[in-house]
Amino acid sequence: MTRTDLTTAPWLDWPGTRAVMAALEVARPGGARFVGGCVRNELRGVPVDDIDIATQLKPDETLAALEAAGIRAIPTGLEHGTVTAIYDGRPYEITSLRRDVETDGRRAVVAFTEDWAEDAERRDFRLNAIYAAADGRLHEIVPNSVQDAIDGRVIFIGDADQRLREDYLRILRFFRFNAWYGAGMDAEGLAACERQKDGLAKIASERIWKELKRLMEAPDPSEAMLAMEETGVLGAVLPGANASELPSLVSVEQGAGLAPDPLQRLMAMLPRRARDVTSVTAHLRLSNAEASRLAEWADPALTHVLDVQPDALRRLFYQFGPRAVLDRALIEAAQVSGADALTTIKAAAVDWQKPDFPLGGADALAAGLSGPDVGAVLRALEQSWVASDFSLTRDELVARLNS
Repeated sequence: MTRTDLTTAPWLDWPGTRAVMAALEVARPGGARFVGGCVRNELRGVPVDDIDIATQLKPDETLAALEAAGIRAIPTGLEHGTVTAIYDGRPYEITSLRRDVETDGRRAVVAFTEDWAEDAERRDFRLNAIYAAADGRLHEIVPNSVQDAIDGRVIFIGDADQRLREDYLRILRFFRFNAWYGAGMDAEGLAACERQKDGLAKIASERIWKELKRLMEAPDPSEAMLAMEETGVLGAVLPGANASELPSLVSVEQGAGLAPDPLQRLMAMLPRRARDVTSVTAHLRLSNAEASRLAEWADPALTHVLDVQPDALRRLFYQFGPRAVLDRALIEAAQVSGADALTTIKAAAVDWQKPDFPLGGADALAAGLSGPDVGAVLRALEQSWVASDFSLTRDELVARLNS
């Protein structure tokens, strides 16, 4: 049965929600409605974290209304009509109703409007174009949008090709929403994504990676990623990637109790070679931390890890770090169905505490070493200490140093 209101939604009664909507109501009675994810997720019974509001007020009027009510207001995107209200640390994104004047596939020139239908018709999917009044009453402007949200159907508003030509990032949003909510791929939308995939070359790498990460954070993105591969969209944004191992990866993740990790899922789609990691790092413009993690996983010195004995596993933890070992183990487990071994490695990684090598430069100098000999001798002794499963004592190491 289709819901006709959201009057029982708990976030309607948050103090910040009431205060922000009241401030907008004073400036323009009936001129503000909730829209987007908060409405969609409430209809689906999914927790709501972010509150988006659409208003007939112009941006400067929104700023004035919030300031008059004593609510902090940040002009986060005035050219697109967006103002962010902050109440008790919680952001409320408020955007003026708008229509597109000009689009080039990556950005739009907009004009503000007071027409709810114009605002709805420029949005991407029907399930994202549902409005709710301050009291929770729904306003369904785009036919079937409410039922789409309830059922998880991801269907473009109007002509799918036109929606994509307005903003090619919507191609990835189509797959992302299907990964999170999809009740089966809409054939027309999927075909349009395939036709328009070359337009993704216009989109900045950072925006593509941000969207891919959100997609790969879904509990099981396998079907969406495989559809991306089949249509050529995956190759357009991630050349050389192969999504065929994602289903087994997700199965192993779930069996080992691991939370979805976009970087691990990216690893599962890439050849484990330094040149491929370097290429992907540059192509997606990964952060330094993300690039380092990929490089550590691809280190050729980090060989098979699933079947190693506990002492060898501790040596791997010491040399490469537990995160890199666990990343390697997960990808390996997905390839050979090694969920049990992965669970053992995960438990060991949680308990691992890196021991401190007992010697330092002062010890080498006291033994009469100098120059390059200091580093070379200490490295050799550290290797012996690691090979002993960290059992050599400081006295034993000092004795070897002085021998």
